[in-house]
Amino acid sequence: MILEVAILNVKTGQSKAFEENFKKAERIITSMKGYVSHDLKKCIEEVDKYILLVNWKTIEDHEIGFRQSEKYQEWKALLHHFYEPFPTVEHYK
Repeated sequence: MILEVAILNVKTGQSKAFEENFKKAERIITSMKGYVSHDLKKCIEEVDKYILLVNWKTIEDHEIGFRQSEKYQEWKALLHHFYEPFPTVEHYK
């Protein structure tokens, strides 16, 4: 199993809208081949900061199966405009 880790810095004051859109985006990611589970946590010290943890069966399920899918375009449209700066995504085993 692979753990995807992303620190999400949301634009100031946009946390509520981000969380609403994330609820919609969850339906996308949970439907993907190789998806195992995910957790989104809000930072205590920084108001508009989150950590996203996603477990995938393989790195290819994330990098190819998800990121190269049509559904990823929906994910992008729902979430990517909230980030400043755009997050770095890392994988752990």
